Amino acid sequence: SETSYVLKNDGEAHYMRGGKPGYFPTFALGTPKSGSPLGWGIAHPVPFNLFDPFGFSKNKSPEAKQRGLVAEINNGRLAMLGLFGFVCEATIPGSVPALTGLIKSYSGEVMA
Repeated sequence: SETSYVLKNDGEAHYMRGGKPGYFPTFALGTPKSGSPLGWGIAHPVPFNLFDPFGFSKNKSPEAKQRGLVAEINNGRLAMLGLFGFVCEATIPGSVPALTGLIKSYSGEVMA
């Protein structure tokens, strides 16, 4: 979240104001405060953390967390390449031999 209230309560700042890029707040905002929306000052209280909703990585070493981060970045890159293959095949039929005949042709502007 980029909500300054949530980041401040978690001891962080927005990444454009000196905070850590990619930081996900814990949303452990404590006791609701009277007078603010839903008591917490955010649009809706979420029941779990966004980064590690089920607590799988809380006991991992920093090295294991770093390996997981690199794996996640590489998975995202691979997904983008896969999606780009579908876009190429739809735009230029036959450009991806494995997808030839499986994807309908698209004559519009794919980057618009």
